[in-house]
Amino acid sequence: MADVMDVTDQTFQAEVLESDKPAVIDFWAEWCAPCRQISPIIKELAAQYGDQVKIVKMDIDASPATPGRYGIRAIPTILAFKNGQVVQQLQGARPKGDFEQMIQGLLS
Repeated sequence: MADVMDVTDQTFQAEVLESDKPAVIDFWAEWCAPCRQISPIIKELAAQYGDQVKIVKMDIDASPATPGRYGIRAIPTILAFKNGQVVQQLQGARPKGDFEQMIQGLLS
């Protein structure tokens, strides 16, 4: 079972942009209630799709440079990366199906 990996400004390039498989990153913060709401969903997705898609999260307070570079203004924001490029973005607490659709899009 794959776990959700924490990435930082320092590890983002290697873990997400240079990943050999598509990646989904959850930008979150400790104080964000909707972030805590979707956390179990993100964990489930990692368990479900972890062998095909890398699922990571980034604390925007601990690593502010990367969210700034991608124009993250509200959290949670989830970005889907394929070949180092953003291909889809979701914002806010959403049902699991929305995230599954995003991942299916990465795999097609």
